[in-house]
Amino acid sequence: MSHDRKTRPFALAIVGASGTGKTTLIERLVPEMTGHGLKVGTVKHDAHEFEIDRPGKDSYRHKAAGASTAVITCDKKLALVTDLDAPAPIERVIGWFFTDCDIVVVEGYHLSSLPKIWVRRKGIPDDHIQATSILATLTYDIDGAESGVASRVVEELADLILQAMVSGSESQVAPGRVFRG
Repeated sequence: MSHDRKTRPFALAIVGASGTGKTTLIERLVPEMTGHGLKVGTVKHDAHEFEIDRPGKDSYRHKAAGASTAVITCDKKLALVTDLDAPAPIERVIGWFFTDCDIVVVEGYHLSSLPKIWVRRKGIPDDHIQATSILATLTYDIDGAESGVASRVVEELADLILQAMVSGSESQVAPGRVFRG
């Protein structure tokens, strides 16, 4: 890969309105990318306040007592909750936590500088999305519930992402390509 893993892994954002299938696409892309031998990280942007801990648990009580940062850890995983004085740009978050990854797939952050796959679904307005650096658009012409993403589309998107990783620039890889889900 052409990116410098010591500074930052290759990253791209999956953007679109709520209910368009962003999470489903990520669930399908991650195993496709790991199948290519890549170490994949993910980030989910939440436009609302969230709580990953539960009241009454010791780790929750640490933060509730006033700790600005709390970590819970065991032999196989770790979770960190820290207070932010201002929103952290996704590029900074990736630099803080994903230096051991080859690629980071981000859900959301449509205003970031990251290359993006825009997921659109018929009947779901997305006028509020102000995405730039569009690598590809995935469109669904169906209304209603999740239908999933066709395997061939996931494979083609993964190939496009790999091309962008190798070239080091989404602009060198047929930007704006449209896929039909």
